[in-house]
Amino acid sequence: MEWSTACPDWAQRLVDRESIIPPPIFVDEAERALAIFMELRVPDLPGKPRMADCCDEWVLDYVRCIFGAYDGETGRQLIREFGLLISKKNTKSTIAAGIMLTALILCWREEEEHLILAPTREVADNAFKPAAAMVRADEELSAMFHIQDHIRTITDRTTRNSLKVVAADTDTVSGKKSGKVLVDELWVFGKRANAESMFMEALGGQISREEGWVIYLTTQSDEPPAGVFKERLSYWRDVRDGKILDPKTLGVLYEFPQQMVVGKEYLKPENFYITNPNIGRSVSAEWLEDQLKKRLGSSDGSLQKFLAKHLNIEIGLNLRSDRWAGADHWEAATESGMSLESLLERSEVVTVGIDGGGLDDLLGLTVLGREPGTRRWLHWAHAWAHQIVFERRKDIASVLRDFESAGDLTVVDRPGDDVQAVADIICDIRDRGLLPEKFAIGVDAAGIGDIVDELTTEERGIVMEQIVAISQGWKLNGAIKTTERKVAGGELVHCGSALMSWSVSNARIVPQGNAITITKQASGSAKIDPLMSTFDAVSLMALNPEGAGDLQGFFDNPIMVGI
Repeated sequence: MEWSTACPDWAQRLVDRESIIPPPIFVDEAERALAIFMELRVPDLPGKPRMADCCDEWVLDYVRCIFGAYDGETGRQLIREFGLLISKKNTKSTIAAGIMLTALILCWREEEEHLILAPTREVADNAFKPAAAMVRADEELSAMFHIQDHIRTITDRTTRNSLKVVAADTDTVSGKKSGKVLVDELWVFGKRANAESMFMEALGGQISREEGWVIYLTTQSDEPPAGVFKERLSYWRDVRDGKILDPKTLGVLYEFPQQMVVGKEYLKPENFYITNPNIGRSVSAEWLEDQLKKRLGSSDGSLQKFLAKHLNIEIGLNLRSDRWAGADHWEAATESGMSLESLLERSEVVTVGIDGGGLDDLLGLTVLGREPGTRRWLHWAHAWAHQIVFERRKDIASVLRDFESAGDLTVVDRPGDDVQAVADIICDIRDRGLLPEKFAIGVDAAGIGDIVDELTTEERGIVMEQIVAISQGWKLNGAIKTTERKVAGGELVHCGSALMSWSVSNARIVPQGNAITITKQASGSAKIDPLMSTFDAVSLMALNPEGAGDLQGFFDNPIMVGI
């Protein structure tokens, strides 16, 4: 039997208000489940209407698709993974409760546990309450099921099958043998480094349950997508677009087509329906319009979060009111396809910036080249991290793993391996004749002893005249301003690495007299090492080096202090 979960014309279908959900594979199974689902009542609506009376057609299509992928003759579920990306307030929790109760009622096993996995206790409570309320609102279901609020469990009195809601931050998921699992708010799990192993535990029971499935429900993230959320969202998009043929996976993604995102057509109220299929029911178009107007002039990041949550606009740079001015122009300065090798081939001279801290910090390297003729500055950056950073900085561990997968971050096991890798790159630049003979390598004066020791060994051959300690604090003001002007004016282009975009978005401006500073302390646990190494490289490129380096005015520059 053949079927497809691809929907290559999804963009036009959403614009035309057509379904992006495929029809059920087995119609009889779909209608049997749908009949149960539609009889469930929604207690938090006036009159406690049935699902059949208050659900839009897309909800019914989604239920048909899930349960209609079950082959009753063989006992096999043909589509095993479902993803639903939808804006807030489109009855996600109600849908989750209805689907899992329907699965519980239809379950032919005994002593079977169905699982809703939530990232936090609060989300778990929000998922359990609608399901429990649906049972209490129906006399037949109340007689059929026993509700235990304190452990968030609903149990069939006869078969002992159960629906359990688990909070990942307080409850354990190890040892679960659930055939049917629903993961709520996947975007929150994306911020957790251990989410993948948690899912493996929760889904482990499906190895012996061919009728099993998993459903991931989510809105867009309030930060740039990361971890398991980023990974699965990307995979669902590829399956939807037909780039990956995987009929066992279905992603139903209510998001704006790219051309509408580029044209900012999501700001038009007449287009709100694209990511809000429940508009006019559980979603008020007037409320969305009013809230959007209030945030259009804001500069504290609230607009980006509103767009992410209510219109599914993916956040790129997390812009805030205290952001570095260059962040507004950073993404537009991307030159796709630029690599370190192509940068070196196109450059007439190169300066290097290095910034790093302890074992739980990143070591950032920036290579900044100047293109002959155009005299544009070409930017490439990389970072290294020790394994210990994933233990001490768990709040950003999943993000760092994404950078590692993308090739922007290298993780080393032994201290010193990162320093050697940096030295290898610098010596390659020197061997190509691109490194100035003096004032070529800018470093943060703090914590660079190992780097200087490695570079100045007899084997490396870098001389002390090539290394410059760049004063930080207010003395870095000139480099900060130069960088933002170059980026805004299109005179500095970069390779578009996610690592640098993240570093740029983390930077926080602190006024200091007539100057501004960007410090690691102001940025908190979020890392800005690659951006700081960029300022170090810019400090030297601003001297207009030519071959051996144009040294005039160097010692008059207040941001420079020689080692």
